[in-house]
Amino acid sequence: MKLLIRSDVQRALSMREAVEIIKLAFAELSTGQADSPLRTAIAQPNHDGVTLFMPAYLSQSDALAVKIASIHNRNPERGLPRIHALVVAIDPATGQTLAAMEGGYLTALRTGAASGAATDLLARADAETAAIIGAGRQAQTQLLAVAAVRPIKRVWIYSRRRESAEAMIAELQPQLVAIELLVADTSTQAVRDADVICAATNSRTPVFNGEDLKPGAHVNGTGSYTHEMQEVDFTTLRRASKIVVDERKAALAEAGDLIIALNRGEIRHEDLYAELGEIAAGLKPGRQRDDEITFFKSVGNAVQDAAVAQAIYRKAVEENLGVEFDLLN
Repeated sequence: MKLLIRSDVQRALSMREAVEIIKLAFAELSTGQADSPLRTAIAQPNHDGVTLFMPAYLSQSDALAVKIASIHNRNPERGLPRIHALVVAIDPATGQTLAAMEGGYLTALRTGAASGAATDLLARADAETAAIIGAGRQAQTQLLAVAAVRPIKRVWIYSRRRESAEAMIAELQPQLVAIELLVADTSTQAVRDADVICAATNSRTPVFNGEDLKPGAHVNGTGSYTHEMQEVDFTTLRRASKIVVDERKAALAEAGDLIIALNRGEIRHEDLYAELGEIAAGLKPGRQRDDEITFFKSVGNAVQDAAVAQAIYRKAVEENLGVEFDLLN
């Protein structure tokens, strides 16, 4: 069994590789080749936290894993990340544990890669300007993913705390030397000229105005994952010609953006165009017109963790990453 710390996970897989892995994972999910139960959430209300248990098995890829992720909103006050996670990769043939790996970066990587996959399948091919709403770890991998699949030249970053956006730019600019990274004073400034918009916050209210979207824009919504959270407004949903989700049953159970809109009659169930895996598998077309607005809503799915964890484990074996140990001795 391998123990992989964060630096091992970071070294093992590039964002571009992760995007392609996620496309295949979602295709398996949407074609009935994956077993991915709805995640189990155990709340710790006294600590403003929740712990999620997320198992999945992909039969075609033969990838089996479980993730335990804790989200504690008071952690930044303690100087700790909001999200802590552990992913355990398992050999489906024997049930042996293959690896235990740091899951915080893996979660950010696979979440970014999902938006990268959606952007690759739904955004205009000539997209050059992006907007990132939020400036945490998830927002960073959103930017890296979009830049991996489109010829991005300029990115506007908006955060309620300007210093957070500035810190994000300072960290990422050395990796993205050909891209101009700019702090936006308002969400309107960030969104109005953007070809691709990524929302990656824990907001319970919409973080931009859908009226500011230009024709042809693509939006990724990845931050909200409960009934009460709503990053994306009704206007965006009504303007979108295609609303795409990672998985229908999970989106209808967990995506506040969609649940609130459905309950209020702002959209209908028929307005959910497709799962991303249906597009990745070629069962439904992605973007069909340059001027259509598209929206991808992700609440996260354990198939992402299983597929990425398997790839990381294989790279770790090939490149001798991590520490090997035996639980039985």
